[in-house]
Amino acid sequence: MTTEIKCTVFDEECSYRLRDLCRLCRVRAQFIHDLIDEGILSPKGSHPGDWRFGAVEIKRIQISIRLHNDLRINLPGTALALDLLEEIDDLRRRQSHPEILHALEK
Repeated sequence: MTTEIKCTVFDEECSYRLRDLCRLCRVRAQFIHDLIDEGILSPKGSHPGDWRFGAVEIKRIQISIRLHNDLRINLPGTALALDLLEEIDDLRRRQSHPEILHALEK
Protein backbone atom coordinates (compact mmCIF):
# COMPACT_ATOMS: atom_id res chain seq x y z
CA MET A 1 0.00 0.00 0.00
CA THR A 2 1.40 3.38 -0.96
CA THR A 3 0.47 6.69 0.55
CA GLU A 4 0.20 9.67 -1.72
CA ILE A 5 1.71 12.85 -0.34
CA LYS A 6 0.91 16.17 -1.93
CA CYS A 7 2.98 19.25 -1.36
CA THR A 8 3.40 22.69 -2.81
CA VAL A 9 6.81 24.25 -3.22
CA PHE A 10 6.96 28.01 -2.72
CA ASP A 11 9.63 30.21 -4.18
CA GLU A 12 11.06 32.40 -1.45
CA GLU A 13 11.60 35.15 -4.02
CA CYS A 14 7.89 35.32 -4.92
CA SER A 15 5.32 37.43 -3.16
CA TYR A 16 1.64 36.69 -2.85
CA ARG A 17 -1.38 38.99 -2.59
CA LEU A 18 -3.97 38.64 0.16
CA ARG A 19 -6.38 36.86 -2.20
CA ASP A 20 -3.66 34.38 -3.22
CA LEU A 21 -2.72 33.77 0.39
CA CYS A 22 -6.33 33.04 1.38
CA ARG A 23 -6.68 30.57 -1.49
CA LEU A 24 -3.34 28.84 -0.83
CA CYS A 25 -3.92 28.49 2.92
CA ARG A 26 -7.69 27.96 2.67
CA VAL A 27 -8.50 30.71 5.16
CA ARG A 28 -10.68 33.81 5.13
CA ALA A 29 -9.19 37.28 4.82
CA GLN A 30 -10.38 38.08 8.35
CA PHE A 31 -8.11 35.35 9.74
CA ILE A 32 -5.14 36.95 7.94
CA HIS A 33 -6.13 40.35 9.36
CA ASP A 34 -6.31 38.82 12.86
CA LEU A 35 -2.82 37.33 12.43
CA ILE A 36 -1.51 40.72 11.32
CA ASP A 37 -3.17 42.46 14.28
CA GLU A 38 -1.54 39.93 16.62
CA GLY A 39 1.91 40.51 15.07
CA ILE A 40 2.12 36.99 13.66
CA LEU A 41 2.33 38.29 10.07
CA SER A 42 4.04 41.40 8.74
CA PRO A 43 2.92 42.11 5.19
CA LYS A 44 4.84 44.40 2.90
CA GLY A 45 2.70 47.29 1.73
CA SER A 46 0.68 50.05 3.37
CA HIS A 47 -2.88 48.76 2.97
CA PRO A 48 -4.61 45.47 2.09
CA GLY A 49 -4.66 46.17 -1.63
CA ASP A 50 -0.87 46.59 -1.61
CA TRP A 51 -0.02 43.84 0.85
CA ARG A 52 2.46 41.21 -0.29
CA PHE A 53 3.39 38.08 1.61
CA GLY A 54 6.30 35.70 1.18
CA ALA A 55 6.83 31.99 1.74
CA VAL A 56 7.73 32.63 5.40
CA GLU A 57 4.28 34.08 6.01
CA ILE A 58 2.65 31.05 4.38
CA LYS A 59 4.55 28.77 6.74
CA ARG A 60 3.54 30.92 9.74
CA ILE A 61 -0.12 30.76 8.66
CA GLN A 62 -0.01 26.98 8.31
CA ILE A 63 1.56 26.56 11.74
CA SER A 64 -0.93 29.02 13.23
CA ILE A 65 -3.83 27.04 11.79
CA ARG A 66 -2.51 23.82 13.30
CA LEU A 67 -1.86 25.38 16.72
CA HIS A 68 -5.31 26.95 16.74
CA ASN A 69 -7.28 23.96 15.44
CA ASP A 70 -5.37 21.02 16.92
CA LEU A 71 -4.26 22.46 20.26
CA ARG A 72 -6.95 25.15 20.66
CA ILE A 73 -4.33 27.83 21.30
CA ASN A 74 -5.62 31.39 21.00
CA LEU A 75 -3.86 33.94 18.76
CA PRO A 76 -1.71 35.54 21.50
CA GLY A 77 -0.56 32.05 22.51
CA THR A 78 0.03 31.19 18.86
CA ALA A 79 2.25 34.27 18.47
CA LEU A 80 4.30 33.22 21.50
CA ALA A 81 4.54 29.60 20.32
CA LEU A 82 5.71 30.68 16.86
CA ASP A 83 8.40 32.92 18.35
CA LEU A 84 9.60 30.07 20.56
CA LEU A 85 9.59 27.56 17.69
CA GLU A 86 11.64 29.95 15.55
CA GLU A 87 14.09 30.49 18.39
CA ILE A 88 14.49 26.71 18.79
CA ASP A 89 15.11 26.36 15.04
CA ASP A 90 17.73 29.10 15.20
CA LEU A 91 19.48 27.41 18.13
CA ARG A 92 19.46 24.07 16.32
CA ARG A 93 20.99 25.67 13.22
CA ARG A 94 23.71 27.24 15.31
CA GLN A 95 24.39 23.96 17.10
CA SER A 96 24.67 22.07 13.82
CA HIS A 97 27.13 24.67 12.49
CA PRO A 98 29.48 25.49 15.40
CA GLU A 99 31.86 27.33 13.08
CA ILE A 100 29.16 29.98 12.59
CA LEU A 101 28.70 30.34 16.34
CA HIS A 102 32.48 30.60 16.80
CA ALA A 103 32.69 33.31 14.13
CA LEU A 104 29.88 35.28 15.81
CA GLU A 105 31.72 35.22 19.15
CA LYS A 106 34.73 37.01 17.69
